[in-house]
This record gives sequence, structure tokens and C-alpha cells, in this order.
Amino acid sequence: MVRAVIAVACAVLIASAPPALAQAWPAKPVRFIVPFATGGTTDILARLYAQRLGETLGTQFIVDNRAGAGGTIGTEAGARAASDGYTFVFGSTSSTAVSPGLYPKLAFDIARDFAPVAEIASASIVLASHPSLPARNVKELVALAKARPGEIVYASSGNGSSLHLCAEYLKHLAKVDMVHVPYKGVGPAMPDLLSGQVQLLFSDMPPFVPYIKIGKLRALGVTTAKRSPLLPDIPAIAESVPGYDLAGWYGVLAPAGTPSEIVNRLHGEIQKIMRSPQMKERYVALAIEPSERSPREYGEYVKSELAKWGKIIQLSGARIQ
Repeated sequence: MVRAVIAVACAVLIASAPPALAQAWPAKPVRFIVPFATGGTTDILARLYAQRLGETLGTQFIVDNRAGAGGTIGTEAGARAASDGYTFVFGSTSSTAVSPGLYPKLAFDIARDFAPVAEIASASIVLASHPSLPARNVKELVALAKARPGEIVYASSGNGSSLHLCAEYLKHLAKVDMVHVPYKGVGPAMPDLLSGQVQLLFSDMPPFVPYIKIGKLRALGVTTAKRSPLLPDIPAIAESVPGYDLAGWYGVLAPAGTPSEIVNRLHGEIQKIMRSPQMKERYVALAIEPSERSPREYGEYVKSELAKWGKIIQLSGARIQ
């Protein structure tokens, strides 16, 4: 009889263990894997949240940069990590939605091997041109490209990158022919854009701002379906090319099987930090917008983005070199 009572008591304690563990979380340092090198927007955001979460939760949050292969190396490391709430992947459109369509033999599956935690931010990608190009907006660009097929040259941050695919999607929807020149990042492409050796480039807004202000570059459009509230004077590409709608975004994933109590707690803490005045200022400086999607909503969004970017990859025929 005594043994039976003890067995029942133990069963009750075991059943209640996950919530208890979740309440104690984090009891040791937490790792944010960033699948890119230092200095990019994903890395900047990861470090901002790591610092604030460490201050709020009293435990160190460590940023672990695992760059390479379009973000797949770091993402795979996250997929293989223990689902104990002490490793998360801080990814982006490129690593989470684009690369899985470019690398057919990956050792992980985003939908299967990860649990969505939080979308951190979204951003309009900007199409900029050298002022020597006689097109002041996307409508004029399309007309010019149709009149001069194969003559307009656009740069990208790399073959198969999300910024390359933004241009390929424009080519597909507008039915125009432009020449692609890939670079190893936006930074290396900028000098040739500023000198006029290439005429177009898609990028996040910050690299363009100083040059647009002094007239060395011209902003033609943003990739989101509607104008960005942060960039209201720049038209949406969709105003001239119906159906065009692409966005950059950043978010946190956990290895599949991570306790839901931990996922929900981290999501809640991220939302609190996101709403703080200090973080709002940083978002404006980075030309990004906050997101309030729940973990479930973020998971559904990731699946829809995987399908969208996968289709664009097929249409473009983009391949990893």
C-alpha cells in the first residue's frame, strides 16, 4: 500500500516537471545561434535582444555566429541542438525561407525540426538605381527594360540570395530581361553601383540612405505590397507591377521538442523588449518594423514564405555556384 502511494506521488511529480522546469528557466547561459557573420542586421538584432534578455532574466545570452552556405550551417547546428530551451536560432528570410529551396540535400527540415518562437521584425527591401539610369520610378524602369532588353545590369548580394530573387521576381512579373551580376554581399556591390558600372541593386535601406540623401542613388520602390510607414515617400513596386510582394524578416526558432512553456515565456519576454522605447528607437534606425505574431502565427507565416520563395527559386532557375 505504501509503495503504491509512493508510486502515485512520483507520477504526479513527474507529470508536473515540465512546468516547474519552465518556471526555473533559464538556469544557465542560453545560446543564440546566428547563421551569419557579425555586423549584419540579423547579428545586430540578436545582440540587442541577447543583452536585454540577459538583463531581464538574470542569465547570460550568448551570440554564436555560425556563418556559411547561405545560413544553412548555423541553422543545421540549431536543428541538431538539444531541445532543452538553451539553444535557439536567430534567423532571417534568407536562412529560414530561401536557402532551404536552394540546397536540396540539407540535413534538416525547417517545418519538421524547429518550433517557431517569435518573429522579431520585418522590413521593406528597397530597389535603388544609379542616377544615370533614365528611369525615375519602377513604371519607367519596366518600360525602359522592355525597350532595351538585356542591356540593364543589376547587382545582387550573391547568386540565389533573397536580394537576387527580388530582382528575378520583378523580371518574371514584369516580363523584362535584365542582366545579373552577383557579388559577395551588398558591401562589395555598392562601389560598382555608385560608379554606375551596374545600374540597380536591391538591399535593406540603411546602406542606401547616405547616398540617396546626396543624390548619388535614387530609390525606385519597396518590395512590400504597400508602402512602408518608415519610408512613406518611396512607392511600392506593386503600384507599378501588380502582385509584387516580398519582405525581409527576422525571427527566432527553437529545436523541435523544446517545451512550449519555455517557447511561450521567451516569446513574451521578446515582446516586452520589443515594445520598449529604447528598442523602438533602434528599430527606426535599422528601418525595420516590429511584429506581434504569436508562435503559431509565426510558424504559419514561415511555411507560407517557404512556399513563396521556393516558387520564385523555381521560376528563376537560381542555382548555388
